[in-house]
Amino acid sequence: MGENERIVKRVQFPDAQKVKLLRTAAYARVSSGKDAMLHSLSAQVSYYNDLIQSNPEWLFCGVYADEALTGTKDNRENFQRLLAECRAGAVDLIITKSISRFARNTVTLLETVRELKGLGVDVYFEEQNIHSISPDGELMLTILASYAQEESLSASENQKWRIRKDFEQGRLGSITILGYKRNKNGVLEIVPEEAEIVRMIFSDYLNGMGKLAIANKLHELGIPTKGGGLWSAWSIRRILRNEKYCGDILFQKTFRENHITKRTIKNVGQLPQYYAEEAHEPIIDKETFLQVQELLKEKQCYAPSVPTTGVYPLTSLIMCGCCGKFYRRKVQPYRVIWICSTYNSRGKKYCPTSKQIPEDILYDKCCEVLELDEFDNEVFQSEIKQIFVPQPNVLTFVFHDGHEQTVRWQDHSRSESWTAEKRAEAAEHSRKRGKKWQNK
Repeated sequence: MGENERIVKRVQFPDAQKVKLLRTAAYARVSSGKDAMLHSLSAQVSYYNDLIQSNPEWLFCGVYADEALTGTKDNRENFQRLLAECRAGAVDLIITKSISRFARNTVTLLETVRELKGLGVDVYFEEQNIHSISPDGELMLTILASYAQEESLSASENQKWRIRKDFEQGRLGSITILGYKRNKNGVLEIVPEEAEIVRMIFSDYLNGMGKLAIANKLHELGIPTKGGGLWSAWSIRRILRNEKYCGDILFQKTFRENHITKRTIKNVGQLPQYYAEEAHEPIIDKETFLQVQELLKEKQCYAPSVPTTGVYPLTSLIMCGCCGKFYRRKVQPYRVIWICSTYNSRGKKYCPTSKQIPEDILYDKCCEVLELDEFDNEVFQSEIKQIFVPQPNVLTFVFHDGHEQTVRWQDHSRSESWTAEKRAEAAEHSRKRGKKWQNK
């Protein structure tokens, strides 16, 4: 080594080393104000902010919070966001108050903590003092989560028992209905100004106005729904079919699927129903109510609703050039059409230039632009991004590669639409209907 050469040694001092901080997030959930320690969602968020940022070994990665939702993971938006951050490798530790706040379902809990464990993410449950990544963590979580799930089931069953006892005794729970309010004893009392709206709806329907026409009339009069929204044919139908307006009550029309999903299901015989007559003061007399039910049934027989899944190859693809809403599939007595949802629910006045399209024509035009002998959904989905209806009898197909193709279509002639069989069927229906109303 020469005289001018120097030996240089690099020394690493302990205090200069960068300590890797644990990237820490928190999850909070409040449901029905059941938390005793933290009285609101905002209090939990504030608590976890202070807790994480006061620890010098933790790096604050946010507080993810959901409010008033069930303990399943699929319907919790911020819980899903937190899981996405973990999958992206942005979180090492999750702090949550308890097992019941994280998940009520044992299967959901174990699936989630196992996935997080595989990602190297630890979940710390404060109330139970358990780290999911510890050797005994999963066993303890299984036991405690099962207990929490059974406790939830027991509370749910007790609530159902109480509600059914109320049904048997004719007592009404919480309810919001146009024309009535509940008094302190739970009995429905008439709200005079709202009752007049109800009477007008029944009267107009019996006098020949359709449900959509009545909805539009209420719009024009500036009358909102009970919840402050817009009227539709469906909301008018609900009022016309509601037995409460003639003073009766049918209890348990719907029920909750279970204590985990809490999905509401229509009761069509799965559980007993209870019918109470003259339970409160009527707005509509019984004779008028029964006449309306008969008319509703008569019209339903003329245009029966066909149960469907509601999802078809063209669902959410056909856009109206007038209002910007999607077209929907509608089954009519003698054909199937696609119609602008605004036009269908609110009438021509609210979407004046849209026009219904027969389904067979739609599929023919799809085949035409794709050069197919018959409709192939796989080919259609791979090629077509959207169908735009800029004006009546015109369809613009937008392809995934960006190019467009416009085609025109013509209405079926009257002779094509009305076969001899259809004419005979319609004539027979009109004859029966006329004879029935003559006998009244």
